[in-house]
Amino acid sequence: MRVLLVEDDRMIAEAVRTALGQDGHVTDWMADGAAALTALSNSRFDIVLLDLGLPRKDGLTVLKQLRERGDATPVIIITARDDVRSRVAGLDTGADDYLVKPFDLDELAARMRAAQRRSAGRGDPVIEHGDIRVNCATREVHKAGVAVPLSAKEFAVLEALLLRPGVVLSRAQLEDRLYGFGESIESNAVEVYVHSLRRKLGSDAIRTRRGAGYFVPR
Repeated sequence: MRVLLVEDDRMIAEAVRTALGQDGHVTDWMADGAAALTALSNSRFDIVLLDLGLPRKDGLTVLKQLRERGDATPVIIITARDDVRSRVAGLDTGADDYLVKPFDLDELAARMRAAQRRSAGRGDPVIEHGDIRVNCATREVHKAGVAVPLSAKEFAVLEALLLRPGVVLSRAQLEDRLYGFGESIESNAVEVYVHSLRRKLGSDAIRTRRGAGYFVPR
């Protein structure tokens, strides 16, 4: 996933980014609410992890403005505010989930996967497409019952395509899943990962629409 982490505590932010990076996610970090809204205007994210006590614009204001402009990106509030009133306010403003600090990073990852499944209209963490089986929770991939090892970025490309079968994703859209702000992007990175996936999963697993991008057939 491409994750936007909005958290003003550097130590918490670094711990979360490290843990999510080990799970293969790309995480961009913003330390205040105004910067978060700017990032959300300029880039697409799969999920937002949002603190409430933020400088410049507090988390509830960020969430309210995000929903008012029609942005349905899943949002999980991560905060030290554990009173019922704050939880109700966060959920009623448009959050998909609410997690109180301190939290277990494995639980956070599980809640992120659940929010992503709900956003995609799926209940099952397993995606089956022909003879390809992908478990998004364990990040295991099988083809015809045989385990296929993938790198984190190969998995990110495959997951993005399988979540929207038949939909063409451009190179830029796939790059958004692979790189965060300020990261160097190799000009042919997507092509390299697609080539590797075809070699491991079959030449017809991912198809090219010339001049547009890549897709998996329905």
